[in-house]
Amino acid sequence: MNKPLVMARSLKQQALSTLTLEERKGFLIVTEDIKYIIMIAISTFILASSLIFNNPYEILFGLRDIIFSPSVLVSDYFVIGNIGAALFNSGVLMLSAIYISYKNNVNMNGPIMAAVFTIGGFSFFGKNLLNVWPVVLGVFIYSLARKENFNKYLLIAFFGTALGPMVSQVSFGIGLNAPYSIALGVFLGVFAGFLLPPLANHFVSFHQGFNLYNIGFTCGIAGMFFMAILRAFNLESNTSVIVAEGFNSVFTIYLFVLFTVMLLVGIFFSVDSFKELGRLIKQPGRLVSDFVSAEGFSVSLVNMSLLGFLTTIYVLLVGGELNGPIIGGIFTVVGFGAFGKHIKNILPVLAGVFLASLLQIWTPTSTGALLAALFGTTLAPIAGFYGWKYGVIAGFIHMAVVMNVGYLHGGMNLYNNGFSGGFVAAVLVPIFDSLKSMKK
Repeated sequence: MNKPLVMARSLKQQALSTLTLEERKGFLIVTEDIKYIIMIAISTFILASSLIFNNPYEILFGLRDIIFSPSVLVSDYFVIGNIGAALFNSGVLMLSAIYISYKNNVNMNGPIMAAVFTIGGFSFFGKNLLNVWPVVLGVFIYSLARKENFNKYLLIAFFGTALGPMVSQVSFGIGLNAPYSIALGVFLGVFAGFLLPPLANHFVSFHQGFNLYNIGFTCGIAGMFFMAILRAFNLESNTSVIVAEGFNSVFTIYLFVLFTVMLLVGIFFSVDSFKELGRLIKQPGRLVSDFVSAEGFSVSLVNMSLLGFLTTIYVLLVGGELNGPIIGGIFTVVGFGAFGKHIKNILPVLAGVFLASLLQIWTPTSTGALLAALFGTTLAPIAGFYGWKYGVIAGFIHMAVVMNVGYLHGGMNLYNNGFSGGFVAAVLVPIFDSLKSMKK
């Protein structure tokens, strides 16, 4: 072996042995630029992989069908367009979110990583190259009105794209003539985006930070009011469940490759992956739990990859289908592996939802039950804070609630589980606090 290289490695090991953990992380050069590069690489992989499934011509026409669809829950872009178009849509929107973050001088922290993966996931079933931008523009206008930097509201803008289907539904799904319908859809999206910042800041106290999808709850309230107004004028499109089937083999390989690469990258930049992960999973995950800032980027990436493996295996074990919405759910869980979720606090919630699907009227393999399991992990902080038994109870109750709140917003809020999770947490947390105090 090259002697200078051996000497360099030896010197590096000696230097590391004299440093604290935080200093070692700095020595391993996990800079903001590297964080951005890794996130760009993941997004580019998703974008480029679109060409594995479809040629550019098919992707172009698939994107056309996606953009002009009402996109309300549950609309699988694998079916509406095609797999390549959905992956292209996802990759472009992830890269767009990363670019906007970079231009606004935002650190690649846990919340931003969660937002990027959530946008990517929901770009398989509801968010597209047209319907997200009016909401983002509305939040931007709010920041101008407040004379504050847009980066203060960037997370609200990103997560607020949950209301993208409202733009699409009004534009293409309620029977109004274009271009008037499109103008109305864009206007409502901008207006909704403008309203989100003050509402989001207010509603976080409603569930006391035990619902990780706080913007999902906020968007649910906003979507409920907009849907009520549309129904008052007899303007409503029928909801439906459009999902793909038969792609388990190819997407199992696809996801496992992605998560394996993330795991290896995380391990490469870690000083001691298992020790760091052991500290991370001791955190309850209650808002605001930025694992990247608290524990480091590398261990967060390891945690995210493990969550990806766990949720994919869960779907396969119960006999579910890996389609657009389900993969979107997996991506969202993975993203929040940097912002509140870990393998310890999501398992009880998954168990509670699965138990509910055995005893209630929904089968574990149905799309609704699988989405409730994946997105129901928004309640992971309950398990992390109160204990696993309380997490099981929260998951069990969440299953019943989430299946009944979608009507309120008519599918215009993509974060239906975040909407449900807000109510579940608001009811259970005071009860659990009371039970805890009685035991003392």
